Amino acid sequence: MKPRQLFGLVGILVSLNAVSSDVEGASGPQEISTGFVAPVAMQLPEYLQAALDPAPGTSFTLITRPGLLGNDIACRNYCSHRYSSAQAWNSDQSLLVISNGCGGLCFLDGQTYVPLFRRAQSAECEWHPRDPNMMICVGGQEIFTWAPRTNRKQVLFVSTDGSILQFGPYKGNPSRDGSRIAVRAVRQDGKMVVFAFDLLQRRKFAEIDLAQIEGSNGACSISPLGINIVCIQKGDVEHTFIFSVDGNLRQQWTEHHRPGHGDMTVDADGCEIYVGISKSDPDKFQVIKRRLEDGKVTSLMRYGEAQHASLRSLGRPGWVFLSYSGDPGEVSKHPDWAPYAREIIALRTDGSGEVRRIAQTRNAPSDYWSETHASPSPDGSQVIWSSNWGLPGGPVYDFVTRVDWRQYPDRGREAGTPNCLH
Repeated sequence: MKPRQLFGLVGILVSLNAVSSDVEGASGPQEISTGFVAPVAMQLPEYLQAALDPAPGTSFTLITRPGLLGNDIACRNYCSHRYSSAQAWNSDQSLLVISNGCGGLCFLDGQTYVPLFRRAQSAECEWHPRDPNMMICVGGQEIFTWAPRTNRKQVLFVSTDGSILQFGPYKGNPSRDGSRIAVRAVRQDGKMVVFAFDLLQRRKFAEIDLAQIEGSNGACSISPLGINIVCIQKGDVEHTFIFSVDGNLRQQWTEHHRPGHGDMTVDADGCEIYVGISKSDPDKFQVIKRRLEDGKVTSLMRYGEAQHASLRSLGRPGWVFLSYSGDPGEVSKHPDWAPYAREIIALRTDGSGEVRRIAQTRNAPSDYWSETHASPSPDGSQVIWSSNWGLPGGPVYDFVTRVDWRQYPDRGREAGTPNCLH
């Protein structure tokens, strides 16, 4: 089967009939069934040519493909953004970074997706949430800021004890205002620690010994308000531990993966929350949110095939963007499940269950690199996602879907102040 073949022949006539009355076109928002919608067949779009996703009625664009894209940017068999919880766009959405499969960090125009330039960078870097010209980087023995356009760096901290520093690794984000990060370090004596670092004050907080908690560390990240450090520990089960930046253990979630594969934000009441997929009872395979302050759990979406959650739409709080995998044929047989398979949705984090359907991914199960990993732009108007377009082991492309929010007004912006209510 070739990549440009039609995907998902079974059930196509049914699905076309199901959605034909819902789709108004690419120019405006539309309501769509809240029930299961089978995959709609379509050819792989042409590179950089906007296409209509017929089921949700959204416009989307193929932005990477194997081979030379231009301006010293060439893609391997996979070419994609880094991860669901990593911000792909800078704060003003003028630049979009591709991190996987292009031989460095490859920067595209954030609106047209035209290739601009490539940079070699060995450190782990994430966009500053407020300064569009800056990334925050950790690598080797340094913490520094870096301007990709000019390729200039400013060193903020150098380890003097030989510690090797990491940003996360791979799952770290700065605080919402860009002032603090969590840094994992391996000291010369082999001990693994984590500490908060204030970029404005150039202040290193106390080291927290990760050997004191059960399991081996997977990653640590600063919380959205910069007041907590969240660490994921792996072993027979995956536990979550939450420390204050001063090193006090505040929460330990000993249930396996409750939640995981998620992201953090600030809820409407000012509480920091982690939103992800639970793999433990009583909410196994549901999408849940959990408060960092006291561990309170709220279920947001019933049992289903959600795989990753992203809260990178910092300027449109109150929505989590979910990547669903699963077999559409199997999901359609279970009306009590969440009715999404190989699909991206946006879900309100207030517990109302309100959903906005974003894209059908047509992504066949294969390996890690082909997982969808949907991640929104800062204002939520664009969502980047990956797909092998129905060909397991075939090329993995990146796509961007445009989202019109006119029918989905904010309900009093969920962002605020650290006034968490009990």
